[in-house]
Amino acid sequence: MEKINIICVDDQQEVLDSVMRDLRPLTPLVRLEEASGVADCLKLMEQIDDEGDMVAVVISDQVMPGESGTELLGKVASDKRFAGTRKVLLTGQATHADTINAINEGQVDNYVEKPWQPEKLLSIVKRLLTLYILDKGLDHTEYMPILDNATLFSKLR
Repeated sequence: MEKINIICVDDQQEVLDSVMRDLRPLTPLVRLEEASGVADCLKLMEQIDDEGDMVAVVISDQVMPGESGTELLGKVASDKRFAGTRKVLLTGQATHADTINAINEGQVDNYVEKPWQPEKLLSIVKRLLTLYILDKGLDHTEYMPILDNATLFSKLR
């Protein structure tokens, strides 16, 4: 069976640790992966695709050495292999222009400011995961314990 992955990208390990901890309730049914930057994330996505698995959500910091989160999310958005992958920009240092670029170029589904509320981040990711599963036509029944019921039922009507 194909495995669904969520990738968290940040150059600060303590931030990655926090995001991973906040999303831990999803781990019985999805795999959480972490990447330390854009190149690391793209390599990981390539490996996941090569294994025949899926990337449902990418959560990226904006300000990182080298390329920005907006640049990463733009690359994800333009790669047909990851059509439907949901994108979250998680940052505390983005400018107004960064935010506009994230929406226009990275086709960001959600923008979350640091510091975030753990339950809010989990709620956002559950909603995006639910949309991904439904849009891909996957059997949602096995994922019911971690899906966003409001999104699920509104889409299934």
